[in-house]
This record gives sequence, C-alpha cells and structure tokens, in this order.
Amino acid sequence: MKILITGASGLIGQALTAQLKASGHTTVAAVRREPRRNDEVQWNPATGVMSPSAFDGVDAVVHLAGAGIGDKRWTDSYKMEILESRTLGTKLLADTMAALPVKPQVFLSGSAIGIYGERDDSELNEKSTIGTGFLADVCRDWEAASASASAAGIRTVLLRTGIVLSPKGGALKKQLPLFKLGLGGKFGNGKQWQSWISITDEVNAIIHLLTSNVSGPVNLTAPTPVTNADFTQTLASVLSRPALIPIPSFGPKLLLGGELANALLFTGQRVNPSVLLADGFTFSHPTLDGALRALLGK
Repeated sequence: MKILITGASGLIGQALTAQLKASGHTTVAAVRREPRRNDEVQWNPATGVMSPSAFDGVDAVVHLAGAGIGDKRWTDSYKMEILESRTLGTKLLADTMAALPVKPQVFLSGSAIGIYGERDDSELNEKSTIGTGFLADVCRDWEAASASASAAGIRTVLLRTGIVLSPKGGALKKQLPLFKLGLGGKFGNGKQWQSWISITDEVNAIIHLLTSNVSGPVNLTAPTPVTNADFTQTLASVLSRPALIPIPSFGPKLLLGGELANALLFTGQRVNPSVLLADGFTFSHPTLDGALRALLGK
C-alpha cells in the first residue's frame, strides 16, 4: 500500500512509518515546509491549501497531526491552537479526498479518549456518550471534521488513542527520571483511571485497521486500564525502586495551570478497546507490567 501520513515526525508517526516501511509499504509524509524528498508532500491546514496531486496513488491516509496537549499552559490562544490544529487539518484532508476522482480507500483520523470526559469509575467503550469539558469538545469537533470523507464513501476510522507508553516520548519519558531516582509517586489520591497502550500495540493497531472493515470510533487502549496508583506501583516495581511520595495537586496545578493539570494528571477514563477486540486484534502487551518490561528492557 501507499500511505500518506500527517504527523509523521511525532512519536507515533515515526514508529508507524518505520514499521510500515519494514513491512514493504510505501509512505509519504505531509509536511508544512517545502518538500525536500520525493516521499514528502506539502500541505497547509491553516490556509486550507493541499494539492490533489498529493494523493496520487495513495491507498490510505493516516492523520496524526495536532498541537501537543501538554506542551504549553492552556491560555485561550493555545487552546484555540489545540482545536484548530486538529479540526482544520482534518477538514482539509477530508474535503480534498472527497473531491478526488480516484479516492483513497481508507482514512484513519486521529482522536483521543479525552472525548469521554471525566467519568470516574464508569467503564467506557465506543458506544459510550461523549463527555464534557475542553478536551471532550475538541475531540468531538475533531471527529466531526472528518465527515466529508465518510460521506464520500471513504472508510473512515476515528482513532481514539489513550496514553501511549514509550521511553522515547510522551508521559512515560517524562516520568522515568524521577522514578529511576525513587522519587516517583501517585498523583493526588491515585484513584483516577489511566487507559494506556504500548507504542508497539498503538502502531500494530493502526496497521491492523488499514485493512480491516471497521469504520467509526475505535479505542486504541490496552484491555487492562489501571488506576494511577496501580500505574505508579507497577512502574516503580519494574524499575526496582520505591514509589512512596504522593504528589499533591497544588504543585502541578501551579506549574501547568489548574485546567491542564486536572485534565492530564488528576482525572481520567476507564476505557475498553471493544471494537479492536471484536475485530480480532491481538495485543502484544495486554498488561501494564508486561508492557513496561518490554519497553524498558526489564
């Protein structure tokens, strides 16, 4: 297959590109700058510009681009950037593909489990209702922006990704230095749920969905979500370190701002990958202990 990828330079995009190439597929990266290689095409979500020729011979599109949720404090301007970096790019891809005489067969469009909002202990799957709050609103609009692709007959999958575990980036990379020093701890009371997935299973699930018959929302999470307290203890155990010092909420809230800290650290969702499991996907790392040991070489 020939696969066009946005966000190809990100954590998931790099791993996905490498795996696809290793499997014999051809990948093309959508970049905002002037293309420098023959495996790059240009797009500009902010101005709504993308040449139809970018899709020549493309069988599938995997859309992963978007401003980092936790990269900056949530000022009004950065919250708008988070939203528009997702909705404008998604709409540009969907509208451009919908108008093509020969369309890609499949559109895998990024989303996140943040769409379910803060739900305490409720067990959630793809049929669960959309929640409330900033991230839920962003994900709702993000998914809605793909509508023209689906309406044009392109199989469209909404990748509701959880916390992706990789020592090369994301939350785990930020946690490792403290935990290796024995200074890690649960956030607040540790009762908030964390729906995680290893980078290996994230990539394998995306590749699985390229040739599946599934469409609509798909939760990209492992089948065993854990509480933050359990996550903390498991990571500490894998590293053979203690995790005795809980992190009170005032520190992160002071550093990140209350809204961002609550969204990322002190609330969560208990999400099940019902569609993936029903579609026959097999997780390489179904449990957190096994995932962390594989990722960290323990």
